[in-house]
Amino acid sequence: MIGAIQVLFRLILATILGGIVGFERERHEKAAGFRTHILVCIGSCLIMLTSMHMFDVYKGTAALDPARIAAGVVTGIGFLGAGTIIRFGATVRGLTTAASLWAIAGVGLAVGSGFYWAAVITSAIILICLYLLTKVEAKISRKSAYDTLMVESKPDIMNLQNVKNLLSNYNTQMHDFQISKLDNQNVVYSFDLKLLTPGQYDIIIEDVMKLEGIKSARWERHR
Repeated sequence: MIGAIQVLFRLILATILGGIVGFERERHEKAAGFRTHILVCIGSCLIMLTSMHMFDVYKGTAALDPARIAAGVVTGIGFLGAGTIIRFGATVRGLTTAASLWAIAGVGLAVGSGFYWAAVITSAIILICLYLLTKVEAKISRKSAYDTLMVESKPDIMNLQNVKNLLSNYNTQMHDFQISKLDNQNVVYSFDLKLLTPGQYDIIIEDVMKLEGIKSARWERHR
């Protein structure tokens, strides 16, 4: 039987590990951030602890598998992860966050079962994948061939649609798109674009600035 102190320690450790990974996602303003990762990790830890507790209680009187309830976490977390995946045209976003939720659920199960060192090492590897490998991925991926158009605007969906419509008039390929909040009255739209026709940079900026509600526009060159 697991003691109360051991249960408390495991739940706290799951909270810390989930919080560390969640903080990284929160910094990048992802849908599933700090609190979500903590809840997933501590919830899966509790489910693992409950499975082991039921096994101890009914040991010798009923045939129970302590891993059976925990296995439901691995399946069920997929529904939560699916909610973080968003599609923008041909681009799919949120897959990394969905994967981090699935992985942090495994960390919670490991902590709940007392597999501490594996949980800590896995959390460290998750952070390396989310933070350090992002820079490596950016260097070897196709994104290096794209430039980012940063457009500051009032938070109006029509302003965004007007910019999209304008960009569709040019010979470009859009790789990615993001919205970030600048302050209470302004947002920044980021478009990762490949200009298939040379010499359009200044023309696009001029045309974007002519749109209503646009405050500024600039390019971030990746090449």
